[in-house]
Amino acid sequence: MSKTILLIEDDYALAMGTTYTLKAEGYEVLHAKNLAEARNQLGGEVDIILLDVMLPDGDGFSFLEELMSKDIDIPVVFSTAVGDEVNIVRGLDLGADDYITKPYKVKEMLSRIAAVLRRQERARRTVEKQNKDSEITFGSHRFSISAFRLYKGDEVVECTPAELRLLREFIVNKGIVITRNQLMERLYDTENAFIDDNTLSVYIKRLRDKLGEDASYIRTVKGIGYRFEDGHDQ
Repeated sequence: MSKTILLIEDDYALAMGTTYTLKAEGYEVLHAKNLAEARNQLGGEVDIILLDVMLPDGDGFSFLEELMSKDIDIPVVFSTAVGDEVNIVRGLDLGADDYITKPYKVKEMLSRIAAVLRRQERARRTVEKQNKDSEITFGSHRFSISAFRLYKGDEVVECTPAELRLLREFIVNKGIVITRNQLMERLYDTENAFIDDNTLSVYIKRLRDKLGEDASYIRTVKGIGYRFEDGHDQ
């Protein structure tokens, strides 16, 4: 079944060109030229939002905050000017899933939209796994997926959101080798738009330090990536 994109863009020519491109790739497209129309469109089936920052009746950031406050779980890709780092960081900090810069590069736009939809599907599968097994015990630690907390005994282990997301990726894929590139893609923009290989190394080292002896559950697969193994997976 094709995915539906809500395109919020007040530039008519740009909106029509973008709509044509997206439809040619098999997407359904709903167009809103302002935030009022966008709110009305949300009553229907929407899989992803492509959001312009500057609109006639408000800015995209306030709309993004509105979505977050109402727990509307639709991934958002926002558009901004090339090199506008301040707005890029602001949008990501507010909870956007990705961004694209104007003027659009067609292949990049399509790639970013597809990547966000893939991450959304992985998140959906993760939730299904969570419902099956919401708390995992390994060594002296236990990780509550539903509460999104790590415990040692009855004490909460203080971790950053990025470290917890990393641990969750390992646990829900127990026994499966995950490459570094896969981890960077899965953590991309959920913590920081500019995550790179060095940043990932820092996250993994910090997580291992906090796990102490139980860091051995996160095994390095030389030249490939990592695998989470319990005591029976030798």
